[in-house]
This record gives sequence, C-alpha cells and structure tokens, in this order.
Amino acid sequence: MSNEATPSVQPAAAVAEGIASYIDHTLLKPEASEADVLKVCSEAAEYGFKSVCVNPVWVKTVKKALKGSGVLTCSVVGFPLGATPTDVKAFEARGAVLDGADEVDMVINIAAARAEDKGTLVEDITAVAESVHSSGAILKVIIETALLTDSQKVLACQAAVEAGADFVKTSTGFNGGGATVADIALMRKTVGPDLGVKASGGVRSLADAQAMIAAGATRIGASSGIAIVKGEQGSSAY
Repeated sequence: MSNEATPSVQPAAAVAEGIASYIDHTLLKPEASEADVLKVCSEAAEYGFKSVCVNPVWVKTVKKALKGSGVLTCSVVGFPLGATPTDVKAFEARGAVLDGADEVDMVINIAAARAEDKGTLVEDITAVAESVHSSGAILKVIIETALLTDSQKVLACQAAVEAGADFVKTSTGFNGGGATVADIALMRKTVGPDLGVKASGGVRSLADAQAMIAAGATRIGASSGIAIVKGEQGSSAY
C-alpha cells in the first residue's frame, strides 16, 4: 500500500488558492487524439494539477510529457463499466503501472455491489490493489454512486477499505450522475479520516470543488480544471 500522505480535510475557504493541487486533470473521451492528450499535459504542468488522468493507451505518452513537471500520471482500469473479469483488471492495472502510471482508478464490479455481494467486491479490488501496490502506485476505487443505493455505497466503500485501496471515488462520469456533496459526506463517514475520497463527475466550478472538499473530498477529478482554478464555470460532463 502506498505511503503517500492523504491530504487532510479542510474547510473550503482554506483551499481556494491551492485548489489545483487537488485536481486530477482528466481526459477520458475515447476519441481523444495525441494532440489532445499533450495539450492536457501542458495545461497540467502550467497550472500545477495533481495528475493527468487518461485511458491506458496514453500512459506512456503522458509519462514522457510530464517528466520533470511534478505532475503525476493516472490511468483507469475496467473503465467505464467495471464488468471485466478480475484477473483481466489486475493484468490491465499491472500494464498501466509498468507503462508509468503513478495512480490507477479502477471501476468496481457494480453488479456485485448492487447484489450486496461484499466478498466478490473485496476479491475484485484486492487483486487490482496487489498489482498496483507492487510497484508503489496508488489505487483509487470507483464505486459509481449514481447506480447504487446509500447502503450499497457504504458496502462498496467498506469493501475498498478491507481490500487495501488508497482512495474511494464517486463516479466514472459515463454512467449517469456524478459526485454530490451528500455522497462525499457518506463516503468520508464510511472510510474514516485516513483514506482518500475523490469527487468526480459534474465538478465544474470552484464552488463545486470547494463544496466537495468541505464535505470530505481530498481529490477532485475534472476535465474543467482550468475553469475551476480560474473561478469560471466549466461545461464538460466530467
């Protein structure tokens, strides 16, 4: 498990100036080109975002582009449906880390969460965690809050904790609604103070980001990162 310190939860007003360091600058559109990916990398380096999050095929490109910038490389696994066999998710995660990913965001087995099958969830997450942690990378677990009841969200978060994840994350941005303040508060309450909580999907403004942080988020996933740091209103769905 990674030794990276999880940022402490702070009042929203205290983080307005340093908001960029919370943001995973995200480009997960399937049609994204190399030029699009390099543009996002340049923006992340300029604004000091925490990471650039891309699909696995772009990890090597991002790692090279971000070299020396201090910005992390993040990729996704089992994305966006989570309906991939566990061994395939673990293999995909291992490949992403070998290609240079510092962080991996995996999608859980959503059907298992809806069936309240905690054992399957723990097994799924544990296998990916082992692949990711073997190289010292960070694992974030996407529970896809829009598709779960509150009790299922709690179960999924508990499974992530039991499996050794470093973060729980609200959403892919591809399967309905995104992050809500209520969901962040519930996830924070469930995982306790030490695990990271990432709000993603629909965070498009500084006010949105501050509200999520005040509720307990320690990371923000957004493709509207520049709008957020400028105090403007973003338009992207993620």
